[in-house]
Amino acid sequence: MKRLLQEPLLHFLLIGALLFGVYHYVQPAHEPAASSKQIQLSLDDLARMALLFQSQWKREPTAPELERLMETRVQTEVLYREALAMGLDKDDEIVKRRMAQKMQFLAEDTAPREPTTAELKSWYAKNSDKFAMPTHVSFRHLYFSPDRRAAHARDDAVKALAQLAGQTEDAKLPGSFADPFMFQEYYRDRGTDFLGKEFGPQFALAVAKLPIGSWQGPIESGFGWHLVFVESAIPGHVPDFEEVEPDLKTAWLGEQKALAWEKAYQDLRAKYTVLLPKPPENERAAAALSAKAKTAASALSGEGTQ
Repeated sequence: MKRLLQEPLLHFLLIGALLFGVYHYVQPAHEPAASSKQIQLSLDDLARMALLFQSQWKREPTAPELERLMETRVQTEVLYREALAMGLDKDDEIVKRRMAQKMQFLAEDTAPREPTTAELKSWYAKNSDKFAMPTHVSFRHLYFSPDRRAAHARDDAVKALAQLAGQTEDAKLPGSFADPFMFQEYYRDRGTDFLGKEFGPQFALAVAKLPIGSWQGPIESGFGWHLVFVESAIPGHVPDFEEVEPDLKTAWLGEQKALAWEKAYQDLRAKYTVLLPKPPENERAAAALSAKAKTAASALSGEGTQ
């Protein structure tokens, strides 16, 4: 009982009940209003508002803050109902998208259930490539910039490679031997997916195939040419089921949601007769359609400024 009395949620509800009581006490009696003109908040509504406040501000709201929360909620409801009465929801793309999004959420929520281990294993057997771990490499590189060396960048890298034959990764080199690189000169345990984004996919694939323990190249990236010394490499592999089971469950549920949404949409679409314009058959027709759309948009813009 003592622990229950210390619960913040109970405090919120008690404060809310007090505010409701004070409000009804100080307000004069009115005749019952029509349901369309009545706005009523429950203690459950108040509890949700208080919990949302606490999650955002990391403390309980005070009584005045709870009162402001309620008034903000009432204001939103008043304005929403008045907007509906004025027809402001009609032909509004933002409102349409929001309502369509809610329908999609409802359709997706009907799908998820907990998959069995057998279902996950069967699904993983068909989708294991999506969870494959990329090759990871640790390497040092020397950069030869086309901006500094123009057309000689690759040839200079070839000549430098000959001088590096048999030398170690940390060989002492003159400052002018290669060019400064805008990022790192040494990369530790980087996956080919990262390298593909940093240097380009061709560079990443080439580095993953290099032998360990010697200078190799030149290899081209999106920046220029590189000589690369691979220090270590961990080959890519498909992980065991147990290693990725939590991720598998998330992916499986995501797929089930997508399938449920697609089926629900096709069922809903089948209720309607959909009439679509014929798309342009060639570039000339597409250009004419684009010009027509621009003219219409310009006319609408002119009407809006008058």
